[in-house]
Amino acid sequence: MAKKGNRVQVILECTEQKGSGVPGMSRYITTKNKRNTTERIELKKYNPYMKKVTVHKEIK
Repeated sequence: MAKKGNRVQVILECTEQKGSGVPGMSRYITTKNKRNTTERIELKKYNPYMKKVTVHKEIK
């Protein structure tokens, strides 16, 4: 049977890299519970292009 859940896949994209002029784009895929977390999520993740930890926001 298929699961009936509220979890959806979301894409996280780096916010600091757009204005810096560094080529490439750091993106991560994760899941969230859309019932408990209705707003867009922000997580600190490693950006391999900038070689540091940056804030990644959910895009749609």
